Formats: sequence, structure tokens, C-alpha cells
Amino acid sequence: MSDKRENNGGARNGAGRKPKAEEQKLIERLTPLMPKAYEALKTALEGDESWAVKLSFEYFYGKPKQTIDQTTVLSINDFDIDKLYDKKT
Repeated sequence: MSDKRENNGGARNGAGRKPKAEEQKLIERLTPLMPKAYEALKTALEGDESWAVKLSFEYFYGKPKQTIDQTTVLSINDFDIDKLYDKKT
């Protein structure tokens, strides 16, 4: 690295995303096992396994959007900022 990150606590060995070639090799090795994986999932679904049902629905329909209800209430000893800017004076 030209910016010498390794001398400044840079990335450790093996950190980050694996190369595409490595991913492709893994896909090629697992592809022949896919019929067996589908059969195992089918057996689990027929056996009413809850994890299999959840997995199937998540891949078929996707996970629902996660929402966060954010409400912020700030109270400091019943301080009213309007009293600072009272227009009567």
C-alpha cells in the first residue's frame, strides 16, 4: 500500500470482502449439492419445521421493512423556553 496503512494500524490479513473468484469457486463446488438441499428443505417443510417455513417465506416474499418509532421528549426540571422570550416586556 502506498499510503502505508499497514504501519498505522491498517487492515489486518484476511479482512474485507473475499475476492469474486473465491466466491465463484465456492458456488461451483456447492452447485451439485443443490438438489439435495432442496430435498432437505422440502422434507423439513412437509414435517412442519418452523425454521423451514420461516426461511421459505423470507426468501420468497422478503423480510418486512424494519421501522423505528422515534419520539424524543426533552424535559429539564419543567423549564419553559417561552418564558425566556416573553414578549410582554
